[in-house]
Amino acid sequence: MALNLSEILVVGVSSRALFNLEKENEIFNSQGISGYRKYQQEHEDQSLEPGTAFHLVQSLLYLNQDARKRIVEVVVMSRNSPETGVRIMNSVRKYELDITRMAFSGGEPLAPYIDAFDIDLFLSKDTKDVQAVIDSKKSAAAFIYEPPTEFKPTDNRVKIAFDADAVLFSDESEHRYKTEGMEAFHKYESDHENEPLGEGPFAKLLIKLSKIQDELPTTVELSPLRIAIVTARNAPSHMRVIKTLRKWGVYVDEAYFLGGLSKDNVLKAFDAHIFFDDQEVHLAESSKVVPSGKVPYASDSPLLKMMNKAIVIESVEDKKKE
Repeated sequence: MALNLSEILVVGVSSRALFNLEKENEIFNSQGISGYRKYQQEHEDQSLEPGTAFHLVQSLLYLNQDARKRIVEVVVMSRNSPETGVRIMNSVRKYELDITRMAFSGGEPLAPYIDAFDIDLFLSKDTKDVQAVIDSKKSAAAFIYEPPTEFKPTDNRVKIAFDADAVLFSDESEHRYKTEGMEAFHKYESDHENEPLGEGPFAKLLIKLSKIQDELPTTVELSPLRIAIVTARNAPSHMRVIKTLRKWGVYVDEAYFLGGLSKDNVLKAFDAHIFFDDQEVHLAESSKVVPSGKVPYASDSPLLKMMNKAIVIESVEDKKKE
């Protein structure tokens, strides 16, 4: 009988997102697979340092100790071969991470295995794998930035922060704002505040997080899993967000409607284990204070097409000035 993971949060994390493998990646790029294999074998008893997603994974796994049943599974997913992956396995054991499932693809893309492992969230530093997962719409996925230099979580509570449009919700509203302007955006959102926003690439993940909160032995208000929305939206467009979450049956602990203010100070105060956003303008600063991941637009997104067109026009204009 197949294992049922429908009520369990399954996180697929690449080895480079879980551990700091940047030096090893440079060796691979400069010396090829043979140099990389040799280095990993010579250092396989030397534990890897934590990477950007390490504290998130560690804290998520701690939830299993408090829950009425197992609610989190983590799968290490790597393009290493089993041979070069020994150091990764040893590091998982050294940090006592309760991880039993691993996938070593020997250089092949990881995206095709998302379904096989029932992944709900895929974290990676490989842009092609992340884009393929987003396009497949089978799982939430994010490209993981370098870790902040001084991030140390204050306790074992899991704190996850999300941007709203194009992350939790569809990019329809974001597209309207960029094409019609702020006034038209606010008017439309206010006029349609009782209509739920469309689901974005992280909607199902948010709903799953809300469900596993029910398996923790505290009321949702005191849950060790805390969820925050940190968005550039402000009044009057904020009400549509709140009412959409109600219709989804999702409880969010905190929400910050910033109206264009910088997000990094709020995220630092929240002490997020991870923050997901779709825009570089926010992530460039947030990634300096909390672990952060970029959610790419689907390849067929009208918003992406509009942005690519703007880049082409800007490039043409720059050449004219030369």
